[in-house]
Amino acid sequence: MGAEGARAPRLRLCVGEFLHPSGATTPRYAGRSHRKLPPMPIYECDPWRRQYFTEVDCPPDVHIPTDDTDGYNFNPRHRWIYNKLLVAQSQGLACGLAGTAPARYPVFCKPVTNLKGMGAGSCLLQDESDYREKCKPGDFWMKLMTGEHISTDWAVVRGETAWCRHTLGIPGVAGTFDYWVIQARGRPGLEKYCRDWITAYLPDYTGMLNIETIGGRIIEMHLRFSDQWPDLYGREWLNATVRLYQHHRWDFADSERADGYSVVLFGPHGIPYVHPTPKMLNSYRSTLGVSSVQITFFEDRPQHSHVMPPGGFRLAIVNSFSLEAGMRVRATMARDFGLHALERREKLAV
Repeated sequence: MGAEGARAPRLRLCVGEFLHPSGATTPRYAGRSHRKLPPMPIYECDPWRRQYFTEVDCPPDVHIPTDDTDGYNFNPRHRWIYNKLLVAQSQGLACGLAGTAPARYPVFCKPVTNLKGMGAGSCLLQDESDYREKCKPGDFWMKLMTGEHISTDWAVVRGETAWCRHTLGIPGVAGTFDYWVIQARGRPGLEKYCRDWITAYLPDYTGMLNIETIGGRIIEMHLRFSDQWPDLYGREWLNATVRLYQHHRWDFADSERADGYSVVLFGPHGIPYVHPTPKMLNSYRSTLGVSSVQITFFEDRPQHSHVMPPGGFRLAIVNSFSLEAGMRVRATMARDFGLHALERREKLAV
């Protein structure tokens, strides 16, 4: 991944194309918008997150994924970790494919592999009736995990962990998250468990790795980092990530650690939404304590073309170093999207 040499011109990436390291492009989205975007050093399919990577100096022969399709395609030797059944089995957790009924309930059901994220296809099975109705071919069930939901980004060098950062998810309704806390503190017990797993099962992997855990056990993994909040990791973090993929070493001082917050705005499904004006976006982003704002949908595409959880349609994300500031901007954006008016109409109808 990191052969050095003369710098070739950077390849261009379209919103509607997937750029393979070979330079070939293949269609990714069926939407109507296919405008050309400026050269991109890090592979990012969501235009609202390109803001984090446009200033990062990355050689054209270094390929850094930020979504699971790219992580899967770039890592044929390690892509097996996207099989959630294998990950559960590796930890000795009760689990099984559709067609092999669990001995006791409740259990959690989801696709064996899901490269689109957002909890697509997942559900709780309360009893055998639920199992027969909802656990379909291509799904598997596993022990229902309880406890804190943690997303941890790891820097890994030849199977050895060099850095990590934990993010605590605060659940919302029906598969959504209200907000995430990017924690400055460590979690020694969780770190040891994940470090031992990485050493045992990924001894020759180098790159970023995201591990999601509930109650201290791994529920899924990703051959990438979380591209939702890289601006909250520190000013030099992305440069260190490029060096990890280019030179297979990690040298990030991490001296600026502070708690951060990624606050999510959801609206009801089935309602047409329009992006905020540039003036409104500038107002949100200029709020003291706010690091960045993402508008997380395509207004020129039908809602069904977006992968969203059952509990809502994700409209925006506010990254901040102050939870109060993030919540305040989210409330303002909810009003500007018309969500408060919708709530009032619903209350009047009851």
